[in-house]
Parts: sequence; C-alpha cells; structure tokens
Amino acid sequence: MKAFVITKYKGPLQEADVPEPTVGDRDVLVRVNAAGVNQLDEKIRTSEFAQILRYRLPLTLGHDVAGTVIRVGRSVRGFKPGDEVYARAAKDQIGTFAERVAVAKTDLALAPTTIGAVEAASLPLVALTAWQALVERGNVQQGQKVLIHAGAGGVGSIAIQLAKHLGATVATTASAANADFVRDLGADIIIDYRTQEFEQLLSGYDLVLDSLGGANLEKSLRILKPGGKAIGISGPPDPDFAREAGLNPVLRLAITALSRKIRGQARKLGVSYQFLFMRASGDQLRQIAGLVDEGMLRPVVGKVFEFNETPQALQALAGGGIRGKAVITGTR
Repeated sequence: MKAFVITKYKGPLQEADVPEPTVGDRDVLVRVNAAGVNQLDEKIRTSEFAQILRYRLPLTLGHDVAGTVIRVGRSVRGFKPGDEVYARAAKDQIGTFAERVAVAKTDLALAPTTIGAVEAASLPLVALTAWQALVERGNVQQGQKVLIHAGAGGVGSIAIQLAKHLGATVATTASAANADFVRDLGADIIIDYRTQEFEQLLSGYDLVLDSLGGANLEKSLRILKPGGKAIGISGPPDPDFAREAGLNPVLRLAITALSRKIRGQARKLGVSYQFLFMRASGDQLRQIAGLVDEGMLRPVVGKVFEFNETPQALQALAGGGIRGKAVITGTR
C-alpha cells in the first residue's frame, strides 16, 4: 500500500510502497479517509524524541485518523466493517499517513456523527491532550481561572473550548490578528503575545497549559496562585513521565536533570509543574465525540491537503501560522 515514510531522521518525508498493516486479534483495520497532522510528527522526523520513542526505520508517520472499518480482529467487539471511526494511534501503531492503518480497539471510537472525516481527523491528539490536561490532571472546576497559551493553535483552540465548557474563566495568548478568532472560541481574556507581557497582567490562576516551554513556562509559574499547577506539553519531561514510560535508569537520570530547574522554581513559588505526553484512549474519544455532537466542542481545521501533498502539509505545520489543525484527505 502507499504511505509516507522517513528513511532516516531529519530526512524528508517521502512516498513509498509499504507492507499492509498487521492486524492482531484486538486490532481494527481502518481505511484512512483523513489524517491529522501534528507537531509530534515533525518532532519524530527531526529525532527530537529519538531517545524516548524508539522506532525502526523506515517509519510511516501520522498519529490521527478518521476512517472506515475494513475488518476487525477475532477478539474485537463493538466495531464492525463499515463503521466510521476516529483515533489517535498508540505509539507502537502510528502510521496514519497511509492508505490503511491498524488500531487497537481500546484506542478507537465511533466518530462524531455531526461532522465529516476531515474535521474528525483533526481532533484525536489535540482533544485528548486538552482532556488529559484539563479534566484528568487539572480537574478544572466551575469558577476557576485557566491560562492556555497559543490559543489559535491545534491544542489551544480545543483547550479553550473545553475549559469554557468546564466553567472556567479562560485567558489565552495569541496574536492581535487572532484575537477575534480565540474570542469566538470562548476566551475571556486575550493577551497579545507580541506587545504584552502576560505575567504582568495575570495573577491568581489555578492552571496553565503551556505548549511553548522555556522562558514562557518559567513566566507561567509566576501567575499561578499557591497550589496552582502548570502542565507543559512541550517539556521538559519530568521524573513521573520517565517512570511511567518505563525508560532505563540512565534516561531517567537525564530527564530528572532536564526538569530539575523548573521543578525547583515551582516548589519555591508553592506551585507545581507536570509534563504531559498524552496517551491514546478510545474511552476519552467517546466522551469527546459526545461533546462534539452536543455542540459543546467544534473542530478547527485551518488547512486541508491532498494525500500526495503530505510532505507539504508537514512542512506547513512546522512553519507555523495555521489556525487549528492541518489535515490530509484520504488516498487517491
């Protein structure tokens, strides 16, 4: 089948003929109708996560899929050929930049019924990230204050909506050109990151969702109230992540060192820092689909590419400036 692969880290994404996916007893074979493009795909291509996510090359990229079930493994219940589904493929089953992909039944959900495949494919990774940050880890409650950085981006555009649905007052950073866009998503307070310093304007926040890292993360700690929490999706990874990922002792020590500074700063301020590397979850996608069908969440697709334009889609995402998500339509 046709797929887009990398044959070496930092090399180009290129079309190739690859073997059909292996479908285990608990897997579902899905015809790819659309695939979302994520920063994670580019980070894997450039080897940024090579020490954490070990893959054998050549590697088919792609984490998000919306498609049609072709067949199911012997132990699969709840899905049948013809079902319209969506998923974030788990780390050992990535490869949605292809004609077909096998996905574990536990990572799969029926797609929302009120949207099409392109919009559904835009959701899994970013919606799961927002859910796991705000609901699972942040336990955001009515009346709390949440800052979401990069509100016009893939994660930010969904996280704003979810935080608002949970009853929070939502602040976000965005360019002036995107102010009306993020306001329409539900943002109450908009900080123009080019002309304003958010840490001078905000205080007493319960949660920050940071997708930028570095100095931006350090500044974010200062706007939290005592006991507040900063959740970073760009890093640095923390010891809890290293332990949960089952990394070897050497890597655990290295990761502990990487995050020592930010964790120390957080402790001094009476707040906490956690790194989030989202995981696949069909159960959570079912809940997200319900919110979409109820009109509580709406996908944000900034640009659509044809299957043969997959390398250009990844390049466009790396260049920035796309509102919401870039999505690749199905194979030719």
